[in-house]
Amino acid sequence: MSFYQIALPIGTLVYLLQVFVIKSIIQYKRTGVNPFVFGKSDSAHDYISTVYKTMIFGLWIAIAVFSFFPNYYSYLLPFWYLDLEILQHIGAALVVISFIWVIIAQNQMAKSWRIGINYDEKTELCTSGMFKYSRNPVFLGILISYIGTFLIIPNAVTFNVLIMTFVSLQFQIRLEEEYLLNTNGKEYENYKNSVRRWI
Repeated sequence: MSFYQIALPIGTLVYLLQVFVIKSIIQYKRTGVNPFVFGKSDSAHDYISTVYKTMIFGLWIAIAVFSFFPNYYSYLLPFWYLDLEILQHIGAALVVISFIWVIIAQNQMAKSWRIGINYDEKTELCTSGMFKYSRNPVFLGILISYIGTFLIIPNAVTFNVLIMTFVSLQFQIRLEEEYLLNTNGKEYENYKNSVRRWI
C-alpha cells in the first residue's frame, strides 16, 4: 500500500471524529445542549442533513475503494491527468490546514457552535478571531478539506462530493443568515455588510 492509501482513511476518520463527534460531546458536556440540531422533518433545513450524510457516505466509498480495493478504483472514473504526486501533496496540506482551521474556528464559536440551526434558541453572535475575515470559517474549512481529498484521489465520485458540498453549504449558509438576521437584527446586518460570506 502507498502512503496515501494508509494515511487517507486514517486521517479522514480522525478528522470526522474530532470535528463532529468529539466536538459535539464536549459541547454537550459544556453547555448541556445537544449541538446536533438537524431533525427528520421534510423541511429544507433537515433535508440538507440527508445531503450531508450522502456526501460523507460517497466520500467513504471512494476512500475505501482507493485504499482497500485498488483493483476496482477504475470504476470511480479517476481523472488520470490530475493523478500527480505534487497535487496529492498539495491536497494533503489542504486537509491538514483545514483540520487546524476548523478546530480553531469551532473553539472561537465557543458555546454558539451547532451542527444545524436551532430555531428555538438565540446564540451569541461571533464576530472576532477568524470571524473578522469570514462569516463562515467552519464551512470554509470543511470545503477546503473536500478540495484536498479530491486532489489526493481525483475521480468522478470525489469531484461530485466536492460539488455537492459546495452547493449544500451555500443553502445551509443562507438558511443560517436568515436565522441570524431574525434573531440578531441590526447587529448581524452590520456584521454581514462588513465581512464577506467566505473570505
